[in-house]
Amino acid sequence: MTTVDGAQVFLLPDLGEGLSEAEIVEWRVAVGDVVTVDQSVVEVETAKAVVDVPCPYAGRVVALHGAAGEVRPVGQPLITIAPLAGDEPAGHATYREEERAGSGNVLIGYGTGHGGQGRRRRRPRLVAAPEPAPPTPAAMPPATPSGTRAATPPAAPGPAAATPAGVADRPHGAAAPLVISPIVRRLAREHGLDLATLRGTGPGGVVRRADVEAAATQVATPAARLAAVPDEPVTAAAPGAQDLVIPLTGIRKVIADKLSRSRREIPEVTIWVDVDATGLLETRAAINAATPDAPVSILALLARICLSGLRRYPQLNARVDTEGQRIVQPAGVHLGIAAQTDRGLVVPVLRDAQRLTTAELAAELAVTTTAARAGTLPPARLTGGTFTLNNYGVFGVDGSTPIINHPEAALLGVGRIVDKPWVLDGQLAVRKVTQLSLTFDHRVCDGGVAGGFLRHVADCVERPALLIANV
Repeated sequence: MTTVDGAQVFLLPDLGEGLSEAEIVEWRVAVGDVVTVDQSVVEVETAKAVVDVPCPYAGRVVALHGAAGEVRPVGQPLITIAPLAGDEPAGHATYREEERAGSGNVLIGYGTGHGGQGRRRRRPRLVAAPEPAPPTPAAMPPATPSGTRAATPPAAPGPAAATPAGVADRPHGAAAPLVISPIVRRLAREHGLDLATLRGTGPGGVVRRADVEAAATQVATPAARLAAVPDEPVTAAAPGAQDLVIPLTGIRKVIADKLSRSRREIPEVTIWVDVDATGLLETRAAINAATPDAPVSILALLARICLSGLRRYPQLNARVDTEGQRIVQPAGVHLGIAAQTDRGLVVPVLRDAQRLTTAELAAELAVTTTAARAGTLPPARLTGGTFTLNNYGVFGVDGSTPIINHPEAALLGVGRIVDKPWVLDGQLAVRKVTQLSLTFDHRVCDGGVAGGFLRHVADCVERPALLIANV
């Protein structure tokens, strides 16, 4: 917390889990707005989640430090608030009273120490929109040795910082969309949408996530999407076209670092088996018919089966402490569930999952995966897993050799469930078949343990009565 000419400067707080920076996604306020204590002023994206940041001061906004898409280091100015007429200076006493009372909106770790001066960078725009007129030669930044243009130094914090990126340089009456969120750009790319065709409903015509999602629902099928694309001959890149360079930052950098470390450190092995899941599907149908108000998913049943297998083979619920040269087997199973989100692959964790009933597992899985896809899970819920369940069958694939979620020791993958010919009691039949794969750290166990676990899981999938006998 700092004071400048009677105004309070709110610094980007420590968001927990050792995170040292965050990217500004969208400002909730503008210069001149009046804010109250604990009002959300900005949405930021960290390496682990998208969170709203509440401001502990009340007053009038006089400066926003940073534009959408800019990465701000922890401990650097985020917003400046001036007191209203007759107010106590910048609501300082108000903030301290809230902090002492344990205000639920005071962020974890705020005031505990901040990271050093971080490098400030801007991400390149990835929007395929008409470009503004080129600047005059006097305004052009100097060229670097690589031939690219150096970034223009950011303007000093002040009222002008309230203008979202792209507003000032947008030609009057131009049809170019105003897009300030990298998440919106990514969603548009994933849905094959041209941002130039969208009408923004946000302040000043900003294209928001809801605008992209609404447009995506209009393209209901792949056939409709293909029909909307005119047949054009494939042509060479336009003269002077440049490669698209996407910085490896945020959650993509975290994923890259973690998976690279896993491959460097863990001698992993993958084994797999095809199983008849007809009995599991019938069991799920019977459970849901008996308890329609508390439906159970296939993922919840697979989680229950994994917990049964880990009780029998605890060697796979482990991690290797390389510094201490030891294997650690936790007392509880902190079950990770791989979930694909708009921000990338995340693994939310259900702590002490072995204590939950099957119905509780189903309810917790539904809530957790929904929150993970919405980006609302706190960082602490995305770490600390001891075993991961990965249902890649939702992507329409049969098998995979996934990378272990470091520092865990094993991961069970499940492929799609499809009709296949299967020999049952000596007769050829059509059954619901899936492929199970187990990737394990060969340092914690050998093939006998891994094979025993996978066979137990496969047997419970084929004959769910075995699961009941072992619960």
